[in-house]
Order: sequence, then structure tokens, then C-alpha cells
Amino acid sequence: MPRAQKGAARRQAKNRWFQKAKGNRGARRTQWRRVQEAVVKAGTNAYRDRRRVKRDYRALWITRISAACGQRGIQYSRFINGLKLANIALNRKMLSEIAIHDEATFDQLVETAKAAVEASQKAAA
Repeated sequence: MPRAQKGAARRQAKNRWFQKAKGNRGARRTQWRRVQEAVVKAGTNAYRDRRRVKRDYRALWITRISAACGQRGIQYSRFINGLKLANIALNRKMLSEIAIHDEATFDQLVETAKAAVEASQKAAA
């Protein structure tokens, strides 16, 4: 009895890989071995970068908040500490949006944070 070689199933499996390699140029979408390498590499990059995007956005928000704090004469770290002391629970994404779109509210947050830091320093002294 002849050895079974998977026929249609093998072709279908390869076609799934080739579909994932669409958009590549040259051998990376036409040659089976290069397609496998390209798809695996793309998968590892996608997995890594799904986590990296979160880091990048947080860094962007912190930079924006820091710039807005600098314009108002307070350091970023003191501002965040002041918000924690004042029990204001806003994440950095929302703080960044407030700093960009609603400067009056951000000014109030800065004043609240400054007052909380000063009160904390007086209590410690």
C-alpha cells in the first residue's frame, strides 16, 4: 500500500501560510521556506509590539503632562505625588487629554496638587 502524503490537506495548510505572508515582496511571499520564516518573524514582532505600544503611549502621556506641568511651574513628579495626596485618581491618559483640551481644569488640578504637597510638607515638619 502506498504511503499517504496528505495531498489536499498539505496544500491547504501551505495556502494558509501563504495567505499570512501576503503583502511581503519577492521570495518572502513566493518561496515556501522564506514564507515560513517571514510569518514566524512577523508573529514574534506583533506579539512583542502589542506590549511595546502600551509602553510608548504611557511615555507619550507622561511627556505631555510633564510639559504642561513645566508651563505651570511644578515638576511632574511633584504633580503626581500631589494628586495622590489629594486622593485624585486620574490616569495619565486622562491627565494628558485634560492638559491638551481643558487647560482651566488642568490649572485647578495643579493648584490642588500644589496645596496637597505643601500641606504634606507642613505636617511632616
